[in-house]
Amino acid sequence: MRVFLTGGTGFIGGAVARKLKERGDEVVALVRTPAKATLLTGLGVAVVEGDLGDEDAIRKGMQGCDALVHSAAVYEVGIPAKARPAMYQANVEGTRRVLEAALDAGVQRAVYVSTVGIFGNTHGKIVDETYEHPRESYTSYYEETKLQAHDIALQLARRGLPLIIVQPGGVYGPGDPSTLGQNLAKVAKGKLPAVPFPEFGMTMVHRDDVADGILVALDKGRPGESYVLTGEALRMRELIDRVCRTAGKKSPRLNMPTWLIRASAPLGPVMGPLMGFPPNFRELVRTSAGVTFWARANKAQSELGWTPRALDEGLTELVSSLRTE
Repeated sequence: MRVFLTGGTGFIGGAVARKLKERGDEVVALVRTPAKATLLTGLGVAVVEGDLGDEDAIRKGMQGCDALVHSAAVYEVGIPAKARPAMYQANVEGTRRVLEAALDAGVQRAVYVSTVGIFGNTHGKIVDETYEHPRESYTSYYEETKLQAHDIALQLARRGLPLIIVQPGGVYGPGDPSTLGQNLAKVAKGKLPAVPFPEFGMTMVHRDDVADGILVALDKGRPGESYVLTGEALRMRELIDRVCRTAGKKSPRLNMPTWLIRASAPLGPVMGPLMGFPPNFRELVRTSAGVTFWARANKAQSELGWTPRALDEGLTELVSSLRTE
């Protein structure tokens, strides 16, 4: 099978490219800067230069492909207002361009990587694919743009694109460049003095398990259906305690006061980098303080046979990788 891949230089997309090549598929990847795609070219991935705004490059790369995996997106919370147009163009319009090109190219299978974040704050409930965002407000602009992209994906599926949607939870694993990944690395090294947003809830899932879920959805998923890909649901304080226990470190005794983060909002652009936070503290608080993004993967397990590894197993691997850095 010849697969067109977006997001191949990213945390999830890179694992997808590797696993596709390992099983013998041809892969064509859309890459903004080919010079930064040495890991992909080393795997034997063909590279097409372009980004999600380059319709010609997208359609060129799609030619002759049997399938599509669209994993590219801008993932960041706490962004300033000036960064919103770029996020909208990538997450919303970029998804529209890629999926419409796939429909026109007549690909036989397509997977779009959404997120459990499109459910919004689940208020302590563990939901499934039938849950609908109330659309009254959003915890972040990322959530809003990904929900719009999810809607576009469903529209393209109704128009005839053989599309399967996957919805990962809180993704972790070695080499994670995100704020969550950086903070877990600090925790494992005993360098996090206090726990930010201890009541923040996620359903954690290893990056390689997400990649496996994407491949099995590509092979066995039902077009027009969504599949949540998540593991264990827990809150930030428990996650940090378990990382510390795995790493043999003392867990931070203190919780970082949310009121202090909120009060520091005007200084966010200056204090954010010093505290390991993004610059927009107001959005950060809105998407983190007591919020839960909890969902269950029963459907993926029963229909696709997908099973994520236990969280403690994944954390052991993560901590081991950090010790070799």
